[in-house]
Amino acid sequence: MSEVPGPPRWLRRFGAGLTGFLVIVSLSIVTDVLMHNRGIFPPPGQPMSSGLWILAAGYRFVYGVFGCWLAARLAPDRPLAHAMVLGMLGTALGVAGTVATWGRGPGFGPHWYPIVVAVMPIPCAWIGAALHTMWGTSRAVV
Repeated sequence: MSEVPGPPRWLRRFGAGLTGFLVIVSLSIVTDVLMHNRGIFPPPGQPMSSGLWILAAGYRFVYGVFGCWLAARLAPDRPLAHAMVLGMLGTALGVAGTVATWGRGPGFGPHWYPIVVAVMPIPCAWIGAALHTMWGTSRAVV
């Protein structure tokens, strides 16, 4: 009995990266909304304390690591490359966001925040891929 072939490798590669990206963005947006709705963060566009910006950067870092780990885990081959491409995409988007929001007021955070957001994705990608390697390459879904 012959097995039904799976999706082409290029589609699985693209899907791994897209899944990791969507997880990072979705978790970040949902957490931002929850933080605003619970009153932890002030209304959008209002100034926040540095501590709250650090908190936002912290959960973005964790979500970045998780999304890159997921991309590496789902990748059909070369998990580090998949995670790093996701990290480079995050850096490019972070730089674009930094340029777009620079000097637009306190609602967009202190100047260090968008720089941190632009710099974080590469370390997140490396850590995510390293965790994938440390935890093994089993493809079994739990």
